[in-house]
Amino acid sequence: MTASLTLWRNGRVCPSGDPAEFISQGAIAVREESIAWLGRDDAIPPHLLSAAQREHDLQQAWVTPGLVDCHTHLVYAGSRADEFERRLCGVSYEEIARGGGGINSTVRATRAADEDTILRESARRLEALLAEGVMAVEIKSGYGLRLADERKMLKVARRLGQEYPVSVYTTFLGAHALPPEFAGRPDDYIRAVCDEMLPALAHEGLVDAVDVFCENIGFSLAQSERVFARASQLGLPVKMHAEQLTNCGGAKLAARYHALSADHLEHLDEAGVIAMKDAGVVAVLLPGAFYFLRDTHPPPIDLLRRHKVPIALATDSNPGTSPTTSILLMLNMACTLFRMTPAEALLGVTRNAAQALGGSALHGTIGIGRPADFCVWDVESLAELSYRIGSNPLRMAVRHGAVIQVAGKSESERLPTTK
Repeated sequence: MTASLTLWRNGRVCPSGDPAEFISQGAIAVREESIAWLGRDDAIPPHLLSAAQREHDLQQAWVTPGLVDCHTHLVYAGSRADEFERRLCGVSYEEIARGGGGINSTVRATRAADEDTILRESARRLEALLAEGVMAVEIKSGYGLRLADERKMLKVARRLGQEYPVSVYTTFLGAHALPPEFAGRPDDYIRAVCDEMLPALAHEGLVDAVDVFCENIGFSLAQSERVFARASQLGLPVKMHAEQLTNCGGAKLAARYHALSADHLEHLDEAGVIAMKDAGVVAVLLPGAFYFLRDTHPPPIDLLRRHKVPIALATDSNPGTSPTTSILLMLNMACTLFRMTPAEALLGVTRNAAQALGGSALHGTIGIGRPADFCVWDVESLAELSYRIGSNPLRMAVRHGAVIQVAGKSESERLPTTK
């Protein structure tokens, strides 16, 4: 039986995620779930024209790779709206955390909830991301902080990837905060992370990467390195929450272990930038947390540009410091708060974000032989994706060759099929 072939024609196709590189009269040939051909509409090979079972007229809509959210904490239970109110009254994030709130507040709620409850709550957050064209997402653990509950979170993340049309990358973040039962004993807790939790969860196939919150309210450099060393022994890539509140030297440690990414980076210095560049570490910036915490110390964009460190963006979707499920809002925030360009922002949620996941072979670009994952946008220019606030111009998302999302469009408003 001949594999089905579909042609998507007459579009403005941006294969690399860089708006400067596009095909003005572009076409994409999709065979089954993969891209069989890409190029100008008037150059489609005759054998593809004759073999196509279906053709869609893109009507000069813009086409980009499917979006990638490379840093989220989507899986959890409960809410922290009360802490938001306290911060508005002048209480700092650090004060709340040291008083038993912050991450540990969500730990209590997540431990108390069963797997199905967490799945339902987390699915609503994931659905909002999918509605804006996200096709690959990283989901961290870190609200269980003991083996059974970290396992529960990672199992929910895996189930989301099975039940929804999205690639889910799981990250073990056992070293997220010190749980109450280990109060005053951070080294003992890191020992449990390294000797008990991580090996068990890795053996069960629940872990794609390992993360650490290296900060003065998190874990020290020495404790973070113990986690990294254990991950390396298990053959798992690492990443790090680094230099968010202070410059702890986390980025340089991440570089020594050739981390996939170092994330947040508001207090990153030039030595850290150079180390990241030399080691191929992606800088993941999280404007939602910067905004929500009312931070005034932006990450060093000019240094990252000067040293040509790839910059990715992500929602950091979490209950305490970035309760957002809008990747498009992050594009606008990156431009307005960090002075990134719209082109840099788009690359930050396509090609560079895929690199931050270790998923460049599958996500972030449109190319022959790759999965047929792309977004179709109702915009006049791709800068509108960063310019608009609170709107979603996604016309449809195509994943593995099939339409999975038509945002705000009725059946009659879908792209016409001409064959």
